[in-house]
Amino acid sequence: MKLDGRRESSNVEDRRGLSGGGKAGLGIGGIAIVAIITLLMGGNLGDVFQQVVQSGGLEGISTQNSYEPTEENEALAKFSRQILASTEDVWNRYFQQNGLGAYKAPTLVLYTGSTSTACGQGQAAMGPFYCSADEKLYIDLSFFSSMKQQLGADGDFAYAYVIAHEVGHHVQHVLGTLDQAHKQMARMSKSDANRMSVRIELQADFYAGVWGHYESALFGSLEDGDLEEAIRCASVIGDDYLQKKAQGYAVEESFTHGTAQQRMRWLKKGLSTGDIRQGDTFSIRENQL
Repeated sequence: MKLDGRRESSNVEDRRGLSGGGKAGLGIGGIAIVAIITLLMGGNLGDVFQQVVQSGGLEGISTQNSYEPTEENEALAKFSRQILASTEDVWNRYFQQNGLGAYKAPTLVLYTGSTSTACGQGQAAMGPFYCSADEKLYIDLSFFSSMKQQLGADGDFAYAYVIAHEVGHHVQHVLGTLDQAHKQMARMSKSDANRMSVRIELQADFYAGVWGHYESALFGSLEDGDLEEAIRCASVIGDDYLQKKAQGYAVEESFTHGTAQQRMRWLKKGLSTGDIRQGDTFSIRENQL
């Protein structure tokens, strides 16, 4: 992506290295990948935290006495601020032009290891996530390195897609879709709630694609290979791919984010149409997802 000279969002809380955080004992690389990615791009914090603890992924929380970000970490922080700024520009413009009211941008929280949220304690092992209770998206930037090492998903547009997906959850929240879906999930069986979660996640993928559509149209920032990076990323974060990688087989009833094919399909649809009216993942039949 060509981002030289682009503005950086001010809607950012930089908590990296704060003593109120903590460190995951084994780190992302030491935990089964299915647990690492369960909360990639949304999900239930309590369930994942319990899963990580039960898998032995956390050795306890220790205070960070000093923190010196690496050059790579600083570059990723700047990149994240620029992508967040782009989502603000795109969604502000889209809401205004389509009579959707005012768009209130989310806050990006950069942290290391562990941080408190209105949805519970956030851990790096959860991956990036959005909390509608405080309208913030949380990212430990080391996740991008793990994404490359663990999943082979690399490239600036792949990283941008991760951020845009979390912002997609915020768009769902602003439009009321996310809160309505969560209320329905609270009254459902676990298997039905999982199926609803898939619909939520696929729509957030679609919204990430819509952002990419207008990012390219407005700023001409996409370069050869960028779209392939995002599509490759979508393919390796499908529930079926991750479960097979982690345990050798997939259990469809436990899917919460969608298959690789589904995630690629909805991302591509958003990229090609740029029209959120075509991203209704809730009213169509399951075999149409």
